[in-house]
Amino acid sequence: MSKQFDLVVIGAGPGGYIAAIRAAQLGMKVACIDAWQNGKGGPAPGGTCTNVGCIPSKALLQSSEHFEQVNHHFGDHGIEVKGVSLKLDKMLGRKNEVVKQNNDGILYLFKKNKVEFFHGKGSFAGQADGMYQIKVSGTTDADLVAKHVVIATGSSARELPGLPFDEKQILSNDGALNIDAVPKRLGVIGAGVIGLEMGSVWRRLGSEVTVLEAMPQFLAAVDETIAKEAAKVFDKQGLKIHTGVKIGEIAKTARQITVPWTDSEGKEQKLVVDKLIVSIGRLPYTGGLQAETVGLKLDERGFVQVDDHCKTNLPNVWAVGDVVRGPMLAHKAEEEGVAVAERIAGQHGHVNFETIPWVIYTSPEIAWVGRTEQQLKADGVKYKAGSFPFLANGRARALGDTTGMVKVLADAQTDEVLGVHIIGPVASELIAEAVTIMEFRGAAEDIARICHAHPTLSEAMKEAALAVDKRALNF
Repeated sequence: MSKQFDLVVIGAGPGGYIAAIRAAQLGMKVACIDAWQNGKGGPAPGGTCTNVGCIPSKALLQSSEHFEQVNHHFGDHGIEVKGVSLKLDKMLGRKNEVVKQNNDGILYLFKKNKVEFFHGKGSFAGQADGMYQIKVSGTTDADLVAKHVVIATGSSARELPGLPFDEKQILSNDGALNIDAVPKRLGVIGAGVIGLEMGSVWRRLGSEVTVLEAMPQFLAAVDETIAKEAAKVFDKQGLKIHTGVKIGEIAKTARQITVPWTDSEGKEQKLVVDKLIVSIGRLPYTGGLQAETVGLKLDERGFVQVDDHCKTNLPNVWAVGDVVRGPMLAHKAEEEGVAVAERIAGQHGHVNFETIPWVIYTSPEIAWVGRTEQQLKADGVKYKAGSFPFLANGRARALGDTTGMVKVLADAQTDEVLGVHIIGPVASELIAEAVTIMEFRGAAEDIARICHAHPTLSEAMKEAALAVDKRALNF
């Protein structure tokens, strides 16, 4: 006999589990279906982000950063360390434990909020009398019925044509997080967020890393000033990055991978590596959803078609996160999940795509929100710019990490903040102030007039805002 719910959420990634919890808080009877498994076959909610994305990558980035600090930077602080060794299995074990803690945390939140969890794959089985039949296949087979359905099935890594992932030599983000020995030579195709973060992890641990990027400009989506600074820093660190690359036919043997490529000047090159990470984007995951059973519309790329409110072409069927238009970011999915739950409850959920922050967790970190200087120029917007280097920030000096800057862009007439771009220590945390100011349509003067604690890295934000009006106090 079918179990009946007000809402069934298919997928327990950041968009799905958050939508389920918020809907339950609003008084709905909610079920959430998810097929991710841990190493023992048990449930592992959290989607790509928790299992093979945001969380494990940050754990390895933190561990590898410690390794680099003790090997190359502790001496600057008068700390001498001898006989440093790497226990990679323990480092990977810690990463796995961090993932498990997050999995368990989501299961606890489901129980706390009375969300019924089903471990398996969810698919449409039919529609009748304004209700949707959802079939669960997996550890817990079940038939569910619901008035509302939220699709939050996420995305999967895109393969190079003719070169499938084997997660041993040809690696997606999943395999890149589980290399069992530090490769001497590591290749990365794609200089995006995942490529740079994973390349940074293994470079710190001892790999010779080469990154090949098809785009002619490095980090084309990032403010040009910040991207140029990043390229300079990464090159100094030993991360070899080539842009404007055309990849030839890749050959793989049991011992190595050969990547023929043509550089931006048309010169033929060859890269021979032990492991190859392919990071060329992600595809919406709708396989097995049985969308055709109920007439759910997908676009030519496989994304679920939605309007500005995350509504599909079907009444009471919604979709959020990586499986719909917009940036593939966990926090974007979360915001959409909350908004949809509130819309189902008759409220007015809202997501402002103009104030969604982006972060690359390299060292230094890169973070931004709003428009870049090149976008403002292209749009013909008159603006003012102010920047402040961490080199002139007292806390950054004390930390021994003065790389980078904060850059603030404001409307030339109204002074409204149009974009903030940061490269430097803990940029991922500093960007939140900019997001807040922009949500309230604040001005650079507002940031400049707010008292920031001293000494803090956040003072660089204040100084950059002051610099918009050419009155920085410490530079």
